[in-house]
Amino acid sequence: MPFNKKRQTPIIVLSILLIILVLVYSARIYSIQIKNASKYSSVSGSATSLSAVLKAPRGEIIDCNGRKIAVNRDGYNIVFNKAYVKDNLNDVILSLINLLNENSVPFIDKLPISASSPYSFKEGENTDKLIKTIGVAHYATADECVTQLIKKYDLSKYSPEDQRKIMGVRYTMTIMDFSISYPYTFAEDIPTELMRKISESGFLLSGVTVEVVPYREYTDTSLAVNLIGTVGPIFEEDWTSGEKYKDRGYSFGDKVGKSGIEYYAEDSLRGEDGEITYYLDAKGNIVDTEITKEPVAGKTVMLSIDKRIQRIAQDALQSTINSLPTCNAGAAVITEVKTAKILCAANCPTYDSATLAENYDYYVSQKANSPLQNRAFTGVYPIGSTIKPAVATAAIENNKYNIGEHITCLHTYRYFDDYQPSCMHTHGSIGLTMALSKSCNYFFFELGRRVGALTLTDYFKQFGLGVKTGVEVDDSAGILVEPKSNGVGGDTLQISIGQLNAFTPLQLANYVGTFANGGTHYKASLIKKITSYDMSETYDERQPEILNKIDIKPTTLNAIKEGMLSVTVDGTGRAALGDYPIKIGGKTGTAQTNSGNDHSTFILFAPYDNPEIAISIVLEHANSGYASGTLVRTLLDAYFTSIENTSPEVMPYTVLE
Repeated sequence: MPFNKKRQTPIIVLSILLIILVLVYSARIYSIQIKNASKYSSVSGSATSLSAVLKAPRGEIIDCNGRKIAVNRDGYNIVFNKAYVKDNLNDVILSLINLLNENSVPFIDKLPISASSPYSFKEGENTDKLIKTIGVAHYATADECVTQLIKKYDLSKYSPEDQRKIMGVRYTMTIMDFSISYPYTFAEDIPTELMRKISESGFLLSGVTVEVVPYREYTDTSLAVNLIGTVGPIFEEDWTSGEKYKDRGYSFGDKVGKSGIEYYAEDSLRGEDGEITYYLDAKGNIVDTEITKEPVAGKTVMLSIDKRIQRIAQDALQSTINSLPTCNAGAAVITEVKTAKILCAANCPTYDSATLAENYDYYVSQKANSPLQNRAFTGVYPIGSTIKPAVATAAIENNKYNIGEHITCLHTYRYFDDYQPSCMHTHGSIGLTMALSKSCNYFFFELGRRVGALTLTDYFKQFGLGVKTGVEVDDSAGILVEPKSNGVGGDTLQISIGQLNAFTPLQLANYVGTFANGGTHYKASLIKKITSYDMSETYDERQPEILNKIDIKPTTLNAIKEGMLSVTVDGTGRAALGDYPIKIGGKTGTAQTNSGNDHSTFILFAPYDNPEIAISIVLEHANSGYASGTLVRTLLDAYFTSIENTSPEVMPYTVLE
């Protein structure tokens, strides 16, 4: 048979492939049986494997321009790893305690017993868990508990002083589920020099490692603290109940959001922990380790807050309050008219998160003037004459007042026999524009009486007054009197000029924003979008959410806006904004209080012709609606110059880069 070259080609190709396959398998067998024989022999003979968590860095919080607010920095924790702990655990603990004491560095001790003899239970701490953990009678004394702890942790050979030191750590290890799966953090955020000493002594401290851990840090520790919130350790009551952090995959020593955006966005900021697997032989010795799941950093949360405007607002609010003899607190809010996104929310008094822990008890004791209160969102105030645009809207839209109609202000409103309130002045015949400009109470007593309390209250709700704003962090619904009918009387007149009801500064900003945009009531929001840690991918871009729309005819809107423009041109807001280069619509208010001087309120929108922002200001006991003049100008200046100051800060990501 003649030689066929074409027929032989497939056989040659198959032969080559077979040779390559044999070589690959031979190399793999060599790697397993010879090169890594000890490793695979150990693993194959392992009795079991156990996994532990590799912590993911927490996501960061930035402002609307990418400027950093809450970031991560590297810190050092002293950690006990159960997999490597030997029989000398008590000796290792004592050595570490002495080393930390020499360097004045605290360590974690949750034993609710005094640090020295005669022993007593620490005041204010729950001892039920201690009694249950060590198995003593519920009536056991502190000394009896100490005796049991000495037995439980084999501490008889140590001095009484050292016994108490060691048992505090051992007890804390017990209640924090110390195991291979749950390493124990002995001390947090230790100094670099101490980290080096411990690392150099590693061969003497079995089971002890120094881990690099991401720590939360705030670029400005007094900026928007009531909004940003705090992080802290998991409370014992939330470990298996309450928030049930254990069921959600947390370790007992983890840090979680406690308030504000840190709490609200916890699921996004937390990230996804990784996993390390330990392979143990039949005797329980570790024969190999493997990272079986890489940690994934938490997401970045971009806020609607403008960091620059927020700082200016806080400083200006504080300065204004300091300049007013009777004023002791207040808030200022700026929102976007077409989205209800919050650009700033300033509170005074406020606090510095860097010193919060040491001052917390004092702040709590302040009650009415506590810096811990987010007055912008939860402070509830009567709002005075700033309610009048809503009253005018209800009157015109319900055909109770015709645009152009004049009402004669006679100073004292005598429609009712049993309640006859007075206006601040006698304005004579007056139309809507002048009534808003001069804030004539008589005019609005008459409008309120015509409309009725029930209809007014319905309009207040449509404008978002007396209902929650929907903002991501805690806010108040305010106080809204619920009338049973459109009946007449003193209450109707009072709510017509902003008394009896009480609302928050955020509700006020959203109210004037709703009016300025023509009647679309948006849900208030602090979050602009949520992205990957490095911002390369967007997961959730928050779109404006409409809660309801109010039917306001263009003629009604224009008539009321003209009155609000007159407020700032030649009315009660003239001193503050009469010469401002941009036309502004506004309304001042003076609200009576149960004690002390009246509150000062101011709402406005700008620019007048094409509104972009809404502002609300409340100054507690400032005595008049004119008190916030300088503050108003400062806020407007901050916004209208912000376009020149939107470059992000150059701050690298501290964990992933």
